[in-house]
Amino acid sequence: MTAELLINVTPSETRVAYLDNGILQEIHIEREAKRGLVGNIYKGRVSRVLPGMQAAFIDIGLDKSAFLHASDIVPHTECVAGEEQKKFHVKNISELVRPGQDLMVQVVKDPLGTKGARLTTDITLPSRYLVFMPGASHVGVSQRIESEAERTRLKKVVNQYCDDQGGFIIRTAAEGISDTELARDAAFLKRLWAKVCKRKKRHQTRIKLYGEIALAARVLRDFVEAPLDHIRVDSVSTYESLLEFTAEYVPELTEKLEHYSGKQPIFDLYDVENEIQRAMDRKVALKSGGYLIIDQTEAMTTVDINTGAFVGHRNLEETIFNTNIEATQVIARQLRLRNLGGIIIIDFIDMNNEEHRRRVLHTLESAMSKDRVKCSINGFSSLGLVEMTRKRTRESLEHILCGKCPTCLGRGTVKTPDTVCYEIMREIVRVHHSYDSDSYLVYASPKVCEALKNEEAHALAEVEIFLGKSVKVQVEPLYTQEQFDVVLM
Repeated sequence: MTAELLINVTPSETRVAYLDNGILQEIHIEREAKRGLVGNIYKGRVSRVLPGMQAAFIDIGLDKSAFLHASDIVPHTECVAGEEQKKFHVKNISELVRPGQDLMVQVVKDPLGTKGARLTTDITLPSRYLVFMPGASHVGVSQRIESEAERTRLKKVVNQYCDDQGGFIIRTAAEGISDTELARDAAFLKRLWAKVCKRKKRHQTRIKLYGEIALAARVLRDFVEAPLDHIRVDSVSTYESLLEFTAEYVPELTEKLEHYSGKQPIFDLYDVENEIQRAMDRKVALKSGGYLIIDQTEAMTTVDINTGAFVGHRNLEETIFNTNIEATQVIARQLRLRNLGGIIIIDFIDMNNEEHRRRVLHTLESAMSKDRVKCSINGFSSLGLVEMTRKRTRESLEHILCGKCPTCLGRGTVKTPDTVCYEIMREIVRVHHSYDSDSYLVYASPKVCEALKNEEAHALAEVEIFLGKSVKVQVEPLYTQEQFDVVLM
């Protein structure tokens, strides 16, 4: 088993692919013109307060105002637990902010579709081993560090760096790390926070105070806990900057960095380009002959499983079970690869055997446990659907690479030539009652004109007889199937 990161850099775009045993698992894309905002800190101004939504809109200098909920204004709410959580109540938004007020906020979710960025006043600054929490006075430890002795040691070491500036969360990567390394990390974060505060005092509102590091370095920081074997970079300048970054923050990754200088593009060499293209397809084939249908909408993503050409070897029940089991692995990979988030509904093929349902659910949970993004699986509903959520912090792969079809405007379907023919005939009658004309000329797409002259010729002739006027049809090659014009002659 090998795990690799491939970094492809061009002047306008950086792409990072994560391969596990030669199979693409994740793809991260950052374009200079549309860099992600998550982690950025801004000095913004409250433009509107909406008590009915318990939220406020903050102008941080972007095209769209960002969204701040009342629950995200209280500092470090993620640390409230146990009995304290029962007593915890979110204050009314009107008591927390007012229009025209300046706030320091951090982006926790990129703008998605028509929605602006989601904000919090709960500022955090991450580094290699620690996360700095300005204003906090405690130390938290990652739950993934299981050794109680190590948790106690880390907490004791880091606790001495807490002061009026803030507290820390100890990341999983800090397990087994020396006191010196932790001290260096804490000092770096405090210096960084001091720079942010200095910039806040020096500048007026609607200004970015801190920006997240570039994609390539950010991925290395986030993948440091993954068992990487190779990190291949096809840009000399990026390779050199990553050498400096790893030497200072993640020295264990320095020796794994390689500069790729081959003539063939690195993504072509590892078949990543083809995998990205396949990730745009609605239909995903299973090795057995079955397939998935993945539909992404504004509200949710749906995944439908079908047996397709897979007929099995024993009986229908075993065929359905085996198809569903295979689908769980593919679904987990597709969710990561396409970066699908929010509500996800999975329609497995109906299973009557309760043991089969339990095993399919367990296999799905096991496959999703490899996901670095937080997921929650709620099990089978009364309708036999599996409901789950996957945290969404940035645009999906489809939204990054694709836009709405100019013909169907995102519907995914276009009107048939027959339908457009009938619309044209109704339009001719409508124009006849509104304007006086001797004849009419119809401009339409090639397929629609062909239908008017052949299959619908009889219907068009009846319209001419009914109106007592002639109708001519002319092809307009540049028209889409739904476009047409009725011109008075």
